[in-house]
Amino acid sequence: MKKHCCEAMDYHANFKCDIHENSFGCPDKIIIFDENDNDYGLIIHDGGSSSIGIAFCPWCGSKI
Repeated sequence: MKKHCCEAMDYHANFKCDIHENSFGCPDKIIIFDENDNDYGLIIHDGGSSSIGIAFCPWCGSKI
């Protein structure tokens, strides 16, 4: 398991919903982390499976 830049990022990148099976269907899941590519993204909750890649942490501001 990767160590993320801060506690907030660690929480959101590893968040698992008990109700929704799909991360893109859960309104509480806001960060998607791809372990293979080491990429982070903000989930776009519009009913699809899109995300916007991010290079800096929304909480602590460090480069990710």
